[in-house]
Amino acid sequence: MPQPDATPLAPLGPEDVFVFACHPEVPCFNQCCRDLNQFLTPYDIMRLKNHFGLHSTDFLEQYTTGHMGPQTGLPVVTLKVSGANNFICPFVSPEGCTVYEDRPGSCRTYPLVRLASRDRNTGLKTERYFVLQESHCQGFASGKEWTAGEWVRNQGLEPFNRFNDLFMELIGLKAAAGPGPLDLKGQQVFRLACYDLDRFRERLEQGTLASCEDIGDEIISKVQADETLLLHLAVRWAAHALFNAPMELNSEG
Repeated sequence: MPQPDATPLAPLGPEDVFVFACHPEVPCFNQCCRDLNQFLTPYDIMRLKNHFGLHSTDFLEQYTTGHMGPQTGLPVVTLKVSGANNFICPFVSPEGCTVYEDRPGSCRTYPLVRLASRDRNTGLKTERYFVLQESHCQGFASGKEWTAGEWVRNQGLEPFNRFNDLFMELIGLKAAAGPGPLDLKGQQVFRLACYDLDRFRERLEQGTLASCEDIGDEIISKVQADETLLLHLAVRWAAHALFNAPMELNSEG
């Protein structure tokens, strides 16, 4: 999404409402699809590469750029945009988003911001939502009233949030391990598991993954039939291979 301006975030309680609409009749339509620094999560990439019917390696090469996160020390993936074209999203057209049904989670969440945390003692997860009302956005002038829960359901955010939370657990393990980037081998493990899912599948089927002795034939059979389970396995495998975290896998996925 575009870089936010200085507008403060307004917290949303469970019953609080906000008014918002985004469609071609809104004067700023498509303006939020330019000046992009769009990060992609593992689930974003899985949805988009399937949208185009591409192998994950080909999708990454064609549509993304990779670099190291300065704060996390982890490889990150962003959409490839051109400065000569005002850094416009490659998937936007004058009529709107051409990948709308598989658009990234951050696009779906906007104009909300979601913050999730997990209690270290109980393991219970809590989430909070805030409204990001940027000065350039005119979608707040009229439209339907929404609660945060209604917006999440309407935008199909549940699987995005669930996998983003899983991904954040992996990032949290890296933060606990200390500052600085992963070594080259660690970077390769992270990219393979989190971003290059089809290559991970191939390595799994070939039996060439390190630290995968706990992955039984029944689990392999299940993830071959369900790519969301495959992604779950990939992220758990990365946590185990990089930080010796428990695999927490069983035949139930």
